[in-house]
Amino acid sequence: MDASSSSPSTPRWNVERPFLTGRFHQETKSRHSEAKGFSMDSLNTGLEKAIGCYNASVQELIVIDDLLSALVGIEGRYISIKRIRGKEFDVTFQIDASMDLALQELAKRIFPLCESFLLINHFVELRSQFKNGLVNHAFAAALRAFLLDYQAMVAQLEHQFRLGRLSIQGLWFYCQPMMGSMLALSTVIHKASANNFMGSAVLNLLQSQAKAMAGDNAVRSLLEKMTQCASSAYLGILERWIYEGVIDDPYGEFFIAENKSLQKESLTQDYDAKYWGQRYSLKDGIPSFLANAAGTILTTGKYLNVMRECGHNVQVPASEDFKFMSFGSNHHYLECIKAAYEFSSTELLNLIKEKYDLLGKLRSIKHYLLLDQGDFLVHFMDIAKDELAKRPDEISVEKLQSLLDIALRSTAAAADPLHEDLTCCVERSSLLKTLGTLKDLEIRSLADSNDVEEPVSSSGLETFSLSYKVQWPLSIVISRKALTKYQLIFRFLFHCKHVNRQLCGAWQLHQGVRAINMRGTAIPRSSLLCRSMLKFINSLLHYLTFEVLEPNWHVMHNRLQTAKSIDEVIQFHDFFLNKCMRECLLLLPELLKKVERLKSLGLQYASATQRLISSSIDIPKSEAPSNGSLGLEKSKHGKSRNPSRVLKLPIANSTVTDSILKFEKDFNGELQSLGPILSNSAQAEPHLTHLAQWILGVGNEQ
Repeated sequence: MDASSSSPSTPRWNVERPFLTGRFHQETKSRHSEAKGFSMDSLNTGLEKAIGCYNASVQELIVIDDLLSALVGIEGRYISIKRIRGKEFDVTFQIDASMDLALQELAKRIFPLCESFLLINHFVELRSQFKNGLVNHAFAAALRAFLLDYQAMVAQLEHQFRLGRLSIQGLWFYCQPMMGSMLALSTVIHKASANNFMGSAVLNLLQSQAKAMAGDNAVRSLLEKMTQCASSAYLGILERWIYEGVIDDPYGEFFIAENKSLQKESLTQDYDAKYWGQRYSLKDGIPSFLANAAGTILTTGKYLNVMRECGHNVQVPASEDFKFMSFGSNHHYLECIKAAYEFSSTELLNLIKEKYDLLGKLRSIKHYLLLDQGDFLVHFMDIAKDELAKRPDEISVEKLQSLLDIALRSTAAAADPLHEDLTCCVERSSLLKTLGTLKDLEIRSLADSNDVEEPVSSSGLETFSLSYKVQWPLSIVISRKALTKYQLIFRFLFHCKHVNRQLCGAWQLHQGVRAINMRGTAIPRSSLLCRSMLKFINSLLHYLTFEVLEPNWHVMHNRLQTAKSIDEVIQFHDFFLNKCMRECLLLLPELLKKVERLKSLGLQYASATQRLISSSIDIPKSEAPSNGSLGLEKSKHGKSRNPSRVLKLPIANSTVTDSILKFEKDFNGELQSLGPILSNSAQAEPHLTHLAQWILGVGNEQ
């Protein structure tokens, strides 16, 4: 935020009329000095005698009078102020060369004090302008109060001089206590002015200078007091942030920035939404005394903002113990920050867990997207099979949604009050292609994804997915990215279920013709192949559900119960999803391609089973299934085992045998090539050990 563009401007007349500032004394004298010589008195028209014309006692009185003026930035008759060209803040004091050398030496010792006063006074005037920020305003106010004490000291010295009680040695003696403080402040001001410091940079500078002056207790105490005064406005901004979640920072000095272009709605719409991580972020220039607590401060305000946007009261309980009066060695301010963080973290966690029922929402998502309760899915796949068999661009999503609603209302899912949040969608690309577009996933390699055998004409069964409506503030945890990962797992499970159903239909068709004497046909061999394919897909589904999803879900659920903050909840939930993605083979493309190939062979075989068996067995037309269910109805009636209705062909069809052998060869080849890959991967991914044993068991049976 540009403070100069948003702050009020200083009136021009405050700059154009120098007599309104403390510099008019020097500027008036300098103009006359340039015209008539530096020893000219602007109030007299005649030439002054050189000070060397007077005796030493008179010279001392004249020098003391000039020094008292110089101490408050006013030129004397024999002491003048000269500005260094190109350096706005640097001035030097010059003295008449004819003065007594001893007096000159003592006067030059006091000049640094005079120069420091001019520097500090000029800094106060400049840094009191609006554009310089609240910290500079507070620092200038503290310097102004300090200069009042300094000017009071000069007035007391002048009073002693008027009473005839002040010598130049006495003046030097009384100025020494103030000398160290003024020089230390001038050092700070030089650095602050040269670098145009604002906000936390001023506080860091003051604190570092205070530490550097550890050997001078008086100067260190002064700088610490200046730091506390300058930080009062900054601590006011901090207090509103950690107690109300509001950034009240008109000059852009606070170390937390707000990006208002990032809206909370993006969490449910954008896979790469950066709202939670970048809506509020740390800037450079954190005050050193808050550096260790910066992350806690940022998080505290973020939590309060979430509650405020939910319409929840976010006011931290007011207490004098929690007020930021100042900071010091007792670290009381750190205790205040910790207390505010604990309050905001506990309140937000309770709000999301209790009022918005986060765990209930996650359980509901598990029921539907992770197929924890699959009865609705079976019914849905039965009534939507015709629609899902179409090409993705021909599918009516509205019709699928109505069929999904029917399936939900007619099964146990109707008892779930959250089932209305479930929606369906049809993706435009295959699972492998979708995984390839998500660059943030730690996928080993998809460079050779071109060799994946994509379906020639993919149907809705490969691209169908469920989605879930998530509202604020649950979208912080269940974001678009998290939902996308749930959907990827669902698509993989859904397609495995579909393959399993098709193979079960083929198996039932085989069982329906068991009573027939099939000697000389390929049916027995086909039956063995069907059993192997079923065992493979069942082993895969068992691994996905009982070895991956359920154990990981219980681990996450237990962790969420003990989470201390919403960030921990997000971390545990993301860890659960990433672990499930990896263990479900979705982040292991080499294995995933092999599994997809085996599933594709299973579908091709299941769809060909009706034709193959019909070619080997003479099935009367009245018994042929007409609903495309792969003979499910026939398998029921086939139990009658009536030989008069199912007749064996006289000659075995060699084409059928060749087809069965080809399916068997392709399936066994893919299965055997999968075995070594699984065994090797299991060394780096121990969770694959059980899957490898089951898959190799299927291969050994072959």
